Amino acid sequence: MKMIIAIIKPSRLDAVLDAVTEAGASGLTVTEVRGYGRQRGKTEVYRGAEYEVKLLPKVKLEIAVPSDVADTVIEAVQRSANTGKIGDGKVFVLDLEQALRIRTGERDAEAIAN
Repeated sequence: MKMIIAIIKPSRLDAVLDAVTEAGASGLTVTEVRGYGRQRGKTEVYRGAEYEVKLLPKVKLEIAVPSDVADTVIEAVQRSANTGKIGDGKVFVLDLEQALRIRTGERDAEAIAN
């Protein structure tokens, strides 16, 4: 099993949700976060005054999938989140040792399946 963590632009969320569902992910968690990468923020103008925004709004997706589906889901995230501009985001893939569905007690692959 793999845990896929993707940090993307909020404007790409709907496209990514559709793509990962079609790729075989049965569920995910979405969190609104703020951060920066190479951009180091950006400068904006408000009422004539220039100010610096250091932490940009992003969306963090956490997707637990069986190992055989992981590559397909990762490609779906990359394809659907890509705008070709700086700040598109990152994808991190971690080994997932255990999963437990609280309601039924199912473990591992059965816990993350439909």
